[in-house]
Amino acid sequence: MSFPSNARLMNTADGTWRGDLGRALRAEWTKLRTAGDAGRLLLLAVALTVAVGCGTAKAVKCPDTGCGQDAVKLALTGVTVGQAVITVFAVLAVGGEYGTGMIRTTLTAVPNRLTVLTAKATVITTAVLASGTGAVLVSLFAGRYILPGNGFTEAHGYAPLSLADGPTLRAALGSVLYLALIALLALGVATAVRGAATAIGIVLGLLYLFPVITQVVHDPEWQRHLQQIAPMTAGLAVQATVDLPGLPIGPWAGLGTLAAWAASAMLAGGLLLQRRDV
Repeated sequence: MSFPSNARLMNTADGTWRGDLGRALRAEWTKLRTAGDAGRLLLLAVALTVAVGCGTAKAVKCPDTGCGQDAVKLALTGVTVGQAVITVFAVLAVGGEYGTGMIRTTLTAVPNRLTVLTAKATVITTAVLASGTGAVLVSLFAGRYILPGNGFTEAHGYAPLSLADGPTLRAALGSVLYLALIALLALGVATAVRGAATAIGIVLGLLYLFPVITQVVHDPEWQRHLQQIAPMTAGLAVQATVDLPGLPIGPWAGLGTLAAWAASAMLAGGLLLQRRDV
């Protein structure tokens, strides 16, 4: 009697996992494509990001040389609002299924729960990267034409916004990655707590209440430390293009902090998804 070799067993297992992942990816993409709310939420995120960025660019003036404003960050201010919609979009990918009971069908079709979570994360991240890229590019394009009318001119030390400029390119790329990480953070939290409303509250609290709490702290050193670990404050440091030494945390290090939050949430969500019945 002959037995399958270890290599053959590993190849079979690998092939099965890839087949399950492919099936799960197709299923998640179909859900995203056919769910009207998902498309509307992504369009709303783009619209709010661009609208708030344009409004900020129109509102802020630079009457003299050295007015101390960061033109790139002004144009990308809308990311701080668009992220709330991205949070809702990502949470509903899991929370919505728990609310309707569809999660049982999903886990029956693909029993490997980590495969399901991987597929959801891949589809959601891809969608957010695409919509986020559009929102950031349009925001910068609008800022390029609005800001000079408010004094952000070469005479005042501001060149037109351009992706050919290294710091501007870093801010643009970082903003897109920031939104993708926010989506993964929201997905991980939603998988862990299962309830959509609870997950949205937790993520929005981390994003918007953390900076408020930081401002209540009067000790400058503690305030700086809190800013270094706050998901939004640290993550959005990647948008800064002026006075980098004065930041609580560097641009890429700040984005790394947000990545750590997202990874922790996904890890917790994955572990709990495997241990629970549903």
